[in-house]
Amino acid sequence: MRPYLIRAVIDWVVDNGHTPLMVIDCRVDGVDAPGEHAVDGKLTLNISATATARFALGDQGVEVDCRFRGRPARVTAPIGAVVGVFAKETGVGMSFSVAKDEPAPAPPEGPPPRPKLTLVRG
Repeated sequence: MRPYLIRAVIDWVVDNGHTPLMVIDCRVDGVDAPGEHAVDGKLTLNISATATARFALGDQGVEVDCRFRGRPARVTAPIGAVVGVFAKETGVGMSFSVAKDEPAPAPPEGPPPRPKLTLVRG
């Protein structure tokens, strides 16, 4: 569900004329980012179309080409490392906890139970 929520918040921020920012937890396995720019292990990225050369958000991860103090860098991270998306101007957005590498729960087997209706006479 996380990638869908991230996309929705980004779309909402952009539709309202604001700058989308994404927060990545650099301490999560699989993150490749310039950690020297992180604060408390978290890196805030401006992911607006004018700030990035390339931004790709997939179901498994995120990739963005950006600049830090004028130097180009590519940031890649698993989707579970995204801990927030918000508008720069207002701070409104959504935060997430760091996702653990746990398998998704298996869907229930068989058809869903049929609802039971009870006639209530009054």
